[in-house]
Amino acid sequence: MDIDYPHELSLSSPHRRDGLVAIGGTVHPSVLIEMYSKGIFPWFEEGEVPLWYSPDPRMVIFVPGWQPKRSLRQVLRKNKFTVTINTDFESVMRSCGAVYRKGQAGTWIHEDLIASFLDLHQRGFAMSVEVWHDRALVGGLYGVVLGKVYFGESMFHTMTDASKVGFAHLISLLQKQNFAIVDCQVYTDHLASLGAVEIPKGQFEQLLETYILPFRTEK
Repeated sequence: MDIDYPHELSLSSPHRRDGLVAIGGTVHPSVLIEMYSKGIFPWFEEGEVPLWYSPDPRMVIFVPGWQPKRSLRQVLRKNKFTVTINTDFESVMRSCGAVYRKGQAGTWIHEDLIASFLDLHQRGFAMSVEVWHDRALVGGLYGVVLGKVYFGESMFHTMTDASKVGFAHLISLLQKQNFAIVDCQVYTDHLASLGAVEIPKGQFEQLLETYILPFRTEK
């Protein structure tokens, strides 16, 4: 995939193992849409210069063939949680930002990014899943929606299994809407346990060309 970066960005070394491809610019909503459509996402802490990543390999879930594992099916059958879609996008995003993550001193979910994602959400380019228990928000996830691709950004839970239940409902919804893939960005054991697999960056970019461009419309 040939990429035309915004002029205010400086290109990084194409051989960096961490996937950093560009530095600088802004997280303006229009920039986010353009970068995500090319498989590039921002990841930097508040006060830092924006950093843009496109790792190789890429962690994804193929939506059509996904099925919950037996243990997750058992959790779903208990109907312990109430799940909603796009009911409280901002609270989900802020809750994701408040989660402690080992090895990270801060969070990449800061005010500028929240403002831009709220704009994307209002325009139909971002979607959240909320998981409730006794009217309290106990889990959720959010991401970017372009064409038939869902770019997962972050998830959180304050009760066991809450984020997994939210994830299962997300995939069920995406299956009904004929989505192709969920981008999970990079490998984690948790994502692998949910059915995510690593694929080469080149294959991922081909999938984006197939499942974003033909379906993409301005909102």
